[in-house]
Amino acid sequence: MSPESDAKDCIFCKIVKGEIPSDIIYQDEAVLVFPDINPATPVHLLVIPKEHIPSLADLDESHMGILDRMVNAAKIAAREKGIAESGYRVCINNGPDAGQVVPHLHMHLLGGRSLGWSH
Repeated sequence: MSPESDAKDCIFCKIVKGEIPSDIIYQDEAVLVFPDINPATPVHLLVIPKEHIPSLADLDESHMGILDRMVNAAKIAAREKGIAESGYRVCINNGPDAGQVVPHLHMHLLGGRSLGWSH
């Protein structure tokens, strides 16, 4: 598949375009934050770039600053959801072995309870 067809079929791109409704928590011109449909924690949000970037490994010089924008959006969303003070986790899965299910770069924002760490 070409990057254009990947973006056309991408569920996150459809959310960005408003073709699939979602409860938008935060957005600016570059990023969008919305709830994960299969939450692993009481607060489980996804932070995505509006541009279709398949994965962390696909970032290049043209994407400089997008991770900064994503982290800032996560910080704002954590405040909005009331977990900024108690703590939260952000993570990016890259590729199938890491658990990336949707081929569109995204950050998970997890919180609302004490989070352990498994090895």
